[in-house]
Amino acid sequence: MSVERIDQDVQFAGGAVTLAEFMTSGLFQRTYQEGMQHVEETSAYLDGPGREASRNLSRDASLAYAGESMRLTTRLMQVAAWLLVRKAVHEGEITPEEAQAEKYRLATKEIARSARLAGADSLPERLRELIGRSERLYARVERLDSQLREQQGPVAAYHPMAEQLSRVEAFYRETLARNFGEA
Repeated sequence: MSVERIDQDVQFAGGAVTLAEFMTSGLFQRTYQEGMQHVEETSAYLDGPGREASRNLSRDASLAYAGESMRLTTRLMQVAAWLLVRKAVHEGEITPEEAQAEKYRLATKEIARSARLAGADSLPERLRELIGRSERLYARVERLDSQLREQQGPVAAYHPMAEQLSRVEAFYRETLARNFGEA
């Protein structure tokens, strides 16, 4: 299986691939590392320099900062969850059919793909860079998800880890609400 890089996007030559092919291509590991690194960078920025920079913004830019940073973290949470589910499949913790369940799909697509908020052009350069990277990463993962789903069977209705994943999601929502206001 060959992998083509086009404008930092990834496409598989010959179309859709199986999960096994994806996991052994090296692409998963690079995407996983990039995604998790981006989560860490974003968290460090928003908790440190970003928080400091937001204090000096105009009212409109402050509103854009709050909205865009929330969308950024939502986008990255979705990508991280998708990557963790694929990793669990690869490690034999869940089956590929279970990973196809509706609850493991990328959610909040409207939020992740919508146009930037008014005032986003006046946001700090580092935040704009993190937003742009997250948008590209989300789009890539969305394409990978579509390609992987084309090759798999019917969607599973229930997954035994659903309760744990719900707790993880609740933890992140609570943390985001505490740090950035109501989600």
